Order: sequence, then structure tokens, then C-alpha cells
Amino acid sequence: MGKIENNERVILNVGGTRHETYRSTLKTLPGTRLALLAASEPQGDCLTAGGDKLQPLPPPLSPPPRPPPLSPGPGGCLEGGAGNCSSRVGGGDHHPGGGREFFFDRHPGVFAYVLNYYRTGKLHCPADVCGPLFEEELAFWGIDETDVEPCCWMTYRQHRDAEEALDIFETPDLIGGDPGDDEDLAAKRLGIEDAAGLGGADGKSGRWRRLQPRMWALFEDPYSSRAARFIAFASLFFILVSITTFCLETHEAFNIVKNKTEPVINGSNVILQYEIETDPALTYIEGVCVVWFTFEFLVRIVFSPNKLEFIKNLLNIIDFVAILPFYLEVGLSGLSSKAAKDVLGFLRVVRFVRILRIFKLTRHFVGLRVLGHTLRASTNEFLLLIIFLALGVLIFATMIYYAERVGAQPNDPSASEHTQFKNIPIGFWWAVVTMTTLGYGDMYPQTWSGMLVGALCALAGVLTIAMPVPVIVNNFGMYYSLAMAKQKLPRKRKKHIPPAPQASSPTFCKTELNMACNSTQGDTCLGKDNRLLEHNRSDNYKEVVITGYMQAEARSLT
Repeated sequence: MGKIENNERVILNVGGTRHETYRSTLKTLPGTRLALLAASEPQGDCLTAGGDKLQPLPPPLSPPPRPPPLSPGPGGCLEGGAGNCSSRVGGGDHHPGGGREFFFDRHPGVFAYVLNYYRTGKLHCPADVCGPLFEEELAFWGIDETDVEPCCWMTYRQHRDAEEALDIFETPDLIGGDPGDDEDLAAKRLGIEDAAGLGGADGKSGRWRRLQPRMWALFEDPYSSRAARFIAFASLFFILVSITTFCLETHEAFNIVKNKTEPVINGSNVILQYEIETDPALTYIEGVCVVWFTFEFLVRIVFSPNKLEFIKNLLNIIDFVAILPFYLEVGLSGLSSKAAKDVLGFLRVVRFVRILRIFKLTRHFVGLRVLGHTLRASTNEFLLLIIFLALGVLIFATMIYYAERVGAQPNDPSASEHTQFKNIPIGFWWAVVTMTTLGYGDMYPQTWSGMLVGALCALAGVLTIAMPVPVIVNNFGMYYSLAMAKQKLPRKRKKHIPPAPQASSPTFCKTELNMACNSTQGDTCLGKDNRLLEHNRSDNYKEVVITGYMQAEARSLT
């Protein structure tokens, strides 16, 4: 009986950490990599993760040195995919326990959770492992991510939310690297790689393609160069000056009253007409700011790689609408016709759009972009807040109306003399002011029952508004920390690629562009595109193709 148990035991060496389990345990999740491995022949043949039988391979010509207690065996076989899986033919490596050992060059810590999933049927996510790494390991072992337990699903999903948030914020000035590549990095960051890549063309077209990404980055990306920072500070200065001028124009100290009375021939009545004009100094300052904004707008639209997207951008529309009234007002100021005066009056009213220039600051401050994204990402919470507030307003407006009537005097059945709550719609305003804890004092209950309703309304308002606010604050904190982390992220010039196996290895595979492999022990490198069958809990099978992670080097454990 003990011999049968030993034959069913399997030793899995993952990243140098040995795990021992039964073959029957690995078969609990059909279609996964370990289930296919457990379904292989226990003796005589060796199967890959795809289920193909392999013939015994001859010993390597120059076997590497082995640990002292072990001796070379007759051969080896390829197992698994991206992890190096190797086993001895004819029963595998025999240990004191009698099990066979298979080696996978994968993360040993994550594999402990994977193996525990085979044992217990519950897949938990480790808290100390980055989400993309755990996701990659699940894909390698052929396990569906939807099998993650509900208690760990939010932890597993955090990395995707973080990646989506990081994609929103532009990559800032990165540290290190070759300064000569700044143009290419700026072009890639701003989505104009094609324009930068075609810079080798001849003639004017080539010069234009070299100039376009530089000028676009100069006015669009403050982090692309020192000159871009200087232009960003200049733009910020003119924005603040323009907004300050707009506010000072409304002060009486800068308003000049002029008499525009005109005598009428053959008329006996004189109608006095006065107009208020702004101090000329403020007009000149505003003119200088508008000239800068016009220059900036024209440069950005000329060097924009995508004119249609530029026109559709909300901030660019605000720029145009804020600039246009100034030129129209200057052009019509010399006309004295009634139509021209009406247009000038309308343009003076439209001046308020200049205050919208404050939104241009979002180009220069990460915190403002984070705030805008937080508001968009918290739409559900704001909607929930509005619903709670609307319900409370409706309930307490109705209650205060009837509460005030309960305490009315017998000689005043309509309660119109001692209360301001004439009807329920008027109570809406009081309920909103009370629930938001503003308390203007223009309306207030005067009966004991109305005061009780007012107290309940104030308490309900505090609780209602306080519930969604922490979620919004947490969103802002998460997005702000991610934006700051990306801003401090150093430049990555070259991505680390694991080294290829040495030629002296027992099985040497060299991956080509066509994903073909050459081996010193055979003509092909098995495990190129293995197809795994993934079994879900409804006993249905679906085919999962795992590519890219399954190029492996086979080692013979002796």
C-alpha cells in the first residue's frame, strides 16, 4: 500500500523551493498545466504540458557539473513552458520518498498559493506580491483569474485600477538617459512618433517633420525641456495677470463715467446719457495678455499633429472663445451705429468667459488634473449623494409643512400668520439649507413640532453628506499618489531581458523571430505554443492558448 502511495507522489521544484504533493491532487483542476503534467505516464514516457509524448533524449555531449550525491542519468526530456520543467525518463529522479521531481523556473512564493488552490479549491491572492506578477503566474499555470476568492478580488484588481490611472497622467521629465533621445521621447509621449520618425526626409518636408514635434512639445508639454518650462511659466504669468485685470475692471476705482449726451436739433428735450468705461491702463494690460494668448494659440494649432482633436479639445475652445471678444470689441469700438453699440454691449457681457482661462492651469499643475480626474471617477458617488439629498429634502420639506400646521392657532387654520412655510415647495429651500448645515436664517420653524423636525433634518443632513465623502477623498488620495509616483519615475532606457541559455547547457534553445528554437539535443524546441484546456466549475472545457511565456530550457535533474 505504501509503494502505491510513493508512486503517486510528485515533487515540484519551483524556483528552488520543493513542494511535494500527490498526483491525484494535481488532477483536481483538469485542463491546467499541472493537471496535464499529472496525467502523463508515470514510467517510460514523459509528456509536455501540451500532452505530447517525448522520446528519451541522449545524454548531453558536455554535461555541466552535478551536485556530489547525485549521478548522471540516461537522458532528459522537455517539460512545461516558460518555466524549465525537467524530469528523468523511466520513472524520473527517485528520492527517499520515491517521488518524481519536476523543475519549473517560476516564482516560488506565488506557486505556494497555486498549489494550495489544488488542495483546498480556494484561490487566494498574496498581499505581498504585485498584481501583474500574480496575474502572469496564473496565466502560466493555466488558472482562470475569475477563480480568485471574493475576499481577495479587490486586492487582485488594485493593480489594474492603478494602471488605468497611470495611463491618464502624462509622463513627466524623466531622469537619466541620453539627452539626444529627448526629441524621440517627447514625440512618443505626445503621440507623434511618426512625425519624429520621418525626420530623415529631404527638403522642406524633412525640416518640417523635425521642427513639428519640437515646437509642439515646447508649448504642450512643460516637462519636455527647460525652454518648455520657461514658456509654461510665461503662460501661467499671463493667465494670472488676465484674471486679475478682469476682477479689477469691476472695481469702481477703475471705472470712468463719461457723459455721452448729444444735442438734438429742433428738439426741446435733452436726454442725458452716461457710459462707464474701463481705465485705459487695464485695457492695455489686457491687450498684451491677449496678444500672448493669440500667439500661443496659433503656434499650438499650426504645429498640432492632429488638427481635429485640437479643435475638439475643451480647453482649446475656451481659449478661442476668450480671445475672440477682445478683437471684436476693438474693431467695433470706432463705430457709432446702434447695431454696433448693441454688439459692443453683448461683448461686454461675454467678457465673463475670460475667467474660464483659469482652467488652463490644469496643463501646468498635476494636482488640478488629479482633481478633475477624481471628479470624473467619482461620478457614482456624486450621483449617490444627490439621490440621498433629494430624498431627505422631499421627506423633511413635507414634514416641516405639516409640523408647522399642527401647532397653528385655532383662529388661523391656514397657519399663514405665524409660519413662513406656506407650501411644500417653499420647504424644499429650507430643507436644502438645513441639510447642508448652511442655515441662512431666512426661514425657520416657530412651533415645537417644527423645531423637532428641524433638528432631525440637520442630523440627517450631516450623516447623508458624510457617507460618500470618504470614498471621494480616497479616490483623490490614490490618484494623487500615483501621479506623484509617475512624476518621479526614472527613465527606463532598456528593459531587462532574461539571458539565453548557454551553449554548454544540456538543452540549448535559441529563439528566433519566427519563434523557432534550435536545440543541441533535437531539431525543435518543444513547448513553443502549448494549448491548455481549462476546466471551469460547470464541467465545460474551453481552450486557452498561452503564448510568449512557454519558451523553455530543459534540464535533467540527477
